[in-house]
Amino acid sequence: MELYQLRYFLAVAETGNFTKAAQRSFISQPSLSQQILNLEEEFGQQLFHRLGRKAVLTEAGKTLMEGARRILGDVDQTLQELKENTGIGPKVVVGAIPTVAPFFFPAVLAYCRASEIQLNIQTQEDFRRPLAEAVLDGHLDWALISLPFNEPRLHIEKLYSEPLWVAMSATHRLAQAATLTFESLREENFILLGDASTLTLQIQHFCGDHDFEPRISHRCGQLATAKSLTAMGLGVTVLPKSARSATDPEGLIFRKFSGPVQPSRDIALVRHRRRHLGRGALLFAEVARAVVGPAPTESAPPFRPTPLPAS
Repeated sequence: MELYQLRYFLAVAETGNFTKAAQRSFISQPSLSQQILNLEEEFGQQLFHRLGRKAVLTEAGKTLMEGARRILGDVDQTLQELKENTGIGPKVVVGAIPTVAPFFFPAVLAYCRASEIQLNIQTQEDFRRPLAEAVLDGHLDWALISLPFNEPRLHIEKLYSEPLWVAMSATHRLAQAATLTFESLREENFILLGDASTLTLQIQHFCGDHDFEPRISHRCGQLATAKSLTAMGLGVTVLPKSARSATDPEGLIFRKFSGPVQPSRDIALVRHRRRHLGRGALLFAEVARAVVGPAPTESAPPFRPTPLPAS
């Protein structure tokens, strides 16, 4: 079995078609088909059901696909590390959900600069499910997503928890209250992110726990848009503590929830269980844990850089 054969096999598995796989692999279709037949002969098992123009994995093929991705991922990771520019540090590719990326990535980059840590960080912002798929496909080393999330192929490490606060205009009728409850928001217009946002789903769940459905007046693709509309007095929104920023629109204020149980969310660092972690991925995880610091308190900023131990 050769590495190029595994790449051809994955091309067929991912496209579901021998012709498309051959085009993607820059090889003739008969040559690619022969290599798949050679693999099947070597393993003594059929890897694909040939259904007309479709190629569907057999059970043996499904088993090989998982192993092939792991093997090729390790090989590609090793080659990447050998090629890395030592002047900018080892490479890591990290994704984060939209309510984490704008605040966590700058904190990590600032920490690396202040600590003189050379780390070539490439980032991606997306919703939870696409990020998880990108980790499983090997396109991301790490992803920061909200919990709970059930995917047995992922290693999930809870990184931090943070409270959720109400954001509103300073002229809002509830602005003078020191704390609020979800019940007090029953008659309010909500400004939320799209349905793919885990924060939106969590807010809807909290409202449901108080026997009402949020009346959504605006759906936004970006946190900045939600903040701007909220500051204009067009509705209220619920945001994580880390979303509060010195650059927020004028007139945007935050209020905490009252009660013994505070609405909060958990953010996790996830990776593929069977993927080899390169130097960049390992260093990023160390930096991420340092940036989060000890368990936060009400008065502490969301991310508190702490020194890394001397190497």
